[in-house]
Amino acid sequence: MKKMMTGLAVAALFAVAGPAGAQTKLKWAHVYETPEPYHTEAVWAAGEIAKLTNNKYQIDVFPASQLGNENQINEGLGLGTVDMIYTGVAFAGSIHKPIAITNAPFILRDFDHWKAYRDSKLFRDIAAGYEQKTKHKVTALTYYGQRHVTANKAINKPEDMKGMKLRVPPAPLFLMFTKSVGANATPIAFAEVYLALQQGTVDGQENPLPTIMAKKFYEVQSHIMLTGHITESLLSIVGSHVWAKLNDAEKKIFDETLRAAAMRASDKIRASELSLADEFKKLNKTVVTPDREAFRKAAMPLHNDASAGAGWSQAEYDALQALK
Repeated sequence: MKKMMTGLAVAALFAVAGPAGAQTKLKWAHVYETPEPYHTEAVWAAGEIAKLTNNKYQIDVFPASQLGNENQINEGLGLGTVDMIYTGVAFAGSIHKPIAITNAPFILRDFDHWKAYRDSKLFRDIAAGYEQKTKHKVTALTYYGQRHVTANKAINKPEDMKGMKLRVPPAPLFLMFTKSVGANATPIAFAEVYLALQQGTVDGQENPLPTIMAKKFYEVQSHIMLTGHITESLLSIVGSHVWAKLNDAEKKIFDETLRAAAMRASDKIRASELSLADEFKKLNKTVVTPDREAFRKAAMPLHNDASAGAGWSQAEYDALQALK
């Protein structure tokens, strides 16, 4: 009886101490605001992963640049100071240039073209190149929206942007758009854009409509131009130091849950994007529909120009254009 009691006591102790001792806390960093779908779906994914792994993994999501700007969280992933990130493809492109291909202006036709790329072998092959260089795991691609220009004046054609000080994210590929229109690129971290607009450090910025609303850039900009020049995406990336320690079942849980979160966020962003032009008009903002074809013609010659930031092969470019 004594031996049995000892065995039960040990089993009870393991039941309490085992899971608690085995729990792993992870940090998921991004630069977006808490009401945005990127954040709410990251929180959802964290809850799902905890549930599906019997609370072995507790993921804390840090929004709004709390753990650093885009470049800093990408660096943190390599250092192991953050474990998971959302990052724009242009920032991952500083490590593996082809993964930024969709950030070339007007390289994607529309949302359906973006979806075709997300679900394509081309995306997985390009992501594999990034994974080979970093050992990090790219799990998903999230729709960030079509980027539009804001300013305190109307812009109808590329020439209207000549000499304009345009805030762009601090990633090289964004220079392709500014070069195509003759604007002066001013790289500024995301968290500092509102103040830069307010103080006149820059004349304008460019972001999707949901971001313009969430970050309240409309408060310091009078005109919103529906240029739709870049169809932006975010990557969900799990750090190599985390991915290498997951067993096959856990990898499947992370992969499938993060892809589900990306699809949920993408659908919400797309729905929001389609309704927001009218919302800005209600806020007494001037919404301009510029000559998009003129902007497209200005950008096309730069698509495979290495001096303008292109870093993909002709084969990758042709494969992207062929997607339906």
